[in-house]
This record gives sequence, structure tokens and C-alpha cells, in this order.
Amino acid sequence: MEDLKGSISEWLPGKQSEPEGAVPVPGSRNLINRACVARFCTMAAPTKVAIITGASAGIGRHTAIALGEAGWKVVITARRSEALEETKDMMKILENKNCLAMAGDITQETFVKSLFEETIQIFGRLDLLFNNAGMFQPQIPIENLPLEVFQNVINVNLIAPFLCTQQAMRIFKSQSPSGGRIINNGSVSAQVPRPLSYAYSSSKHALTGLTKTTALEGRPFNITCTQINIGNTETGLANRLAQGALQADGRIIPEPLMDVRHVVNSIMHVVGLPNDVSVLEMTVLPTQMPFIGRG
Repeated sequence: MEDLKGSISEWLPGKQSEPEGAVPVPGSRNLINRACVARFCTMAAPTKVAIITGASAGIGRHTAIALGEAGWKVVITARRSEALEETKDMMKILENKNCLAMAGDITQETFVKSLFEETIQIFGRLDLLFNNAGMFQPQIPIENLPLEVFQNVINVNLIAPFLCTQQAMRIFKSQSPSGGRIINNGSVSAQVPRPLSYAYSSSKHALTGLTKTTALEGRPFNITCTQINIGNTETGLANRLAQGALQADGRIIPEPLMDVRHVVNSIMHVVGLPNDVSVLEMTVLPTQMPFIGRG
């Protein structure tokens, strides 16, 4: 895993050529536009509070680190308490006083309620929910897929985001000023499924419905909801795809992966927008990934 302790400049989208208004960032070859820097400074307001699920590894962990470096107060949750504490240690924000780690099962309504109640009790408000937690399934024919496996995937990938969204919406509507942002970690499988991915693709297609319905209900309250559909990313979980992935024609071929930082940059761009600007859907994937025309 690459070093996660660099400055926030490493997370900002830089350019190789020097555009008008760009300034060099100390210790980095990237050039950052002043408008971009100004927007990220705005993000660093001390009132900004985020909840991230699935923050014990991968995209959730990297996003927590980026938000912490941008000055946010961050609540992280996952099932594995030791891995959560590792994420918290990596964040290094004000001796962790602005980070709360709560281990638990987000498919359980009781835990989800306590997670949001504790967030409000400690930090006073909520500005962002990142529904990031998810799980895969074995790629097997439907007649061999146990109902229990199907239900477990649906519980993590759909029921948990529903429970968290329900609590976040309640807070967003009632707090002053009202409003907030929800980002759902979708998948390119929400658009085009992989072979034999019944539970996973069903859950991600359904998540799109949750995203759009939430955006519709949230509109009068200045609440936005985004689904970011993410392709193959170097997170550990997806590294197996570089060894070989089953294609629709039956071949197993290696697929390219992209650096997780590109995903985090995309998330940070959406997070940095004001609540009166919405990104409904975004797809981020390696250019050479077999996605367009898949199947």
C-alpha cells in the first residue's frame, strides 16, 4: 500500500503543464489551480462532519484520510475494530480528537441509529454520508447460489445504505442550516453486470434507485445524493482482477487497475461542491478496462 501520510496537495488534481492561475505546491511536481485551492480551503471549515462506512480499508480508508487532511471531522465505521483504529492512526488529525471510530454491523438498525446519535452528540451536526461499505459474491451459476449468500450481499450493499440514508436524511432536514450530501459507492456493475454476479449486480442496480429517490426527496431541503460508479481499483479487494477476470464470452483475461487516489480525487471534487450543486452519477474507471461494450 502506498504511503498515505502525504500532504493534502497530493490529493488535489494537478496538471503537467502550467495553466493560467496555477501555483506550484511545495514538495510536489503538481500544479494546483488557485480556484481549486480556494475551494478546498472552504472545505476545511471546522463545522464539516462526515460519516464513512467501510472505512477499515480501501476506498473508505483513503477517503477518510483525505477528508481528515482537509480539516473535516470524520466518523468512521466498519466491522473490524483493529483495522478501524489503523485508519484512525493514519489520519493524524489533531491527535485524533476530530475522528470517532465506531465498530459495528451497519445492517443492524440499532447500531446504525447509535452511530448517527453519537455523531450528533459529539460533533453537533452532519454534512456528509459516504455509503462505502460493500461485499462481493462468488461467481457461480444461479442454480448454485445459496439464498443466504444472496441475502447477505443485499443486506450489506442495499439495506445498510438504506438504513444510513434514513438517519442522515432525518438529520439533514432538521439541522440548521438544513442540507447535506450523500455519496453512494456504486459500481460499473450498476450499469453493466459481470457474468454470474446475481447478488452483487442486483444490489448495485437497486442502489441506483435509492440514489435517485434520495436526490428527489432531498431537493427541497438542499440535500444532494451522488452515486459514484467505480471501476477496477487497486484496493486489495479488486487486485485479483489483474490476474484474470471472467468475461461474457467465457474467457478469463487480466484487467487493468487504477490507483485509488483517482477515485478519492473524484470523491473530493463532489464533496467540495456547495449543496446547491449536485452530481447525480459519476463513472470512474481505467481507460483500458473492458466496460463499454462489455458482454
